[in-house]
Amino acid sequence: MHQRDTQSSAETVFQKAKSFVYRNARPLDLVRWQYHFENGGKETVLNALFYYQNENGGFGHALEPDCWNPNSTPIHTWVATEILKEIDFFDTEYPLIENLIKYLSSGEAFSGHFWYRTVPSNNEYPHAPWWTADDGYQHENNYNPTASLSGFYLLCGDRESAFYKIAEMIAREAVDAYLSNDDPEMHAIVCYIHLLEYCEKAGIDDLFDMDVFRNKLILDVKKTINRDTSRWSTSYVCKPSQFFNDRKSPFYLENREIAEYECDFIEKTQLENGAWAITWNWNQYQKEYAISANRWQAAFAVKNMLYLKGMGKLS
Repeated sequence: MHQRDTQSSAETVFQKAKSFVYRNARPLDLVRWQYHFENGGKETVLNALFYYQNENGGFGHALEPDCWNPNSTPIHTWVATEILKEIDFFDTEYPLIENLIKYLSSGEAFSGHFWYRTVPSNNEYPHAPWWTADDGYQHENNYNPTASLSGFYLLCGDRESAFYKIAEMIAREAVDAYLSNDDPEMHAIVCYIHLLEYCEKAGIDDLFDMDVFRNKLILDVKKTINRDTSRWSTSYVCKPSQFFNDRKSPFYLENREIAEYECDFIEKTQLENGAWAITWNWNQYQKEYAISANRWQAAFAVKNMLYLKGMGKLS
C-alpha cells in the first residue's frame, strides 16, 4: 500500500471516530478530542476534569468508567493525573493540582507505603469486579497506581513539605520492588514508566539508578506485549499502545514491527459506527456496564487516533 493510500485509509478511520466521539462521548472526552485534533485549549479540558474532583482534592464520580464510586479514590485520582500528563499541564499553583496534591498527602486511602488500589466504598456502587475491595485490600503490595502517583507528587508537590520525603521513599521502594520482579503486571509497568517520566521531567536522577530502571522497562515492555495478534480482538491483552503512542518513545525501536502492525489493526477493527469493541464485561450491573462501555469506546477513539497520529499515519 502506498503512503498516500495509507493516510487516506487512516483519515477515513479518523472521520468515523470523530463522528462517534461527537455523538457519544462524555464532555471530558469530547474536549480531549478537541484539544488533540481541533486546536482546543487546555483550559477546556481542565474545566471538564474539575467536575470530577471532590472537596478533599481527590477524584471520583466514575472518572474511571468501570467504577461508579463518587467518592475520592486513588485510582480515580490517578486517572486525573493521566489526563494532566496527556495535556502536559503541571502548573503547581493551579487550584485543581494544588488540591490533588493535598489529597495525596492527606493520608486518605494510604498505608504509609501504598495508596490503596481499591477502597471499601467501591462496593456500594456499580463497578467492575476488579474494583471490588475485599477484606485484604489494605495488604495489597501493588504499585498500580502507587508508583505513578508518587512520581506525580515528586513533580508537582512542594519539595519542602514533609510528605515530599515520603514520596521519595515510596518511589525508591517501588523501583526496588520492580527491579527484583521478573514478571511485573502490565498495568504496574505503565505506572513505573510514568514514574520514570515524572522523575525525568522533574530533573530527579539521584533516587535510584535511572539507567538500570529504564533498561529493565524497555526489556519488560518488549516481553509483555502480546505477540499473538489473533487474540487482540477478543481478549484483554497487552498491545504496544498500552505503553507508548509515539515513534519517539524509547520503547518503539524494540517493538517497531508490532507497533506498526497495531496501526493496521486499529484501522481494520473499527466498527461501522466509528468505535472499537470492548473486550471485557463486568458480568454484573449490566445496565451500568452498557453506559460504561460506551464511555470507554469514546475514550478509546481518542486513544487510537492519538496512536495513529504518533505513528505518523494522520496528516
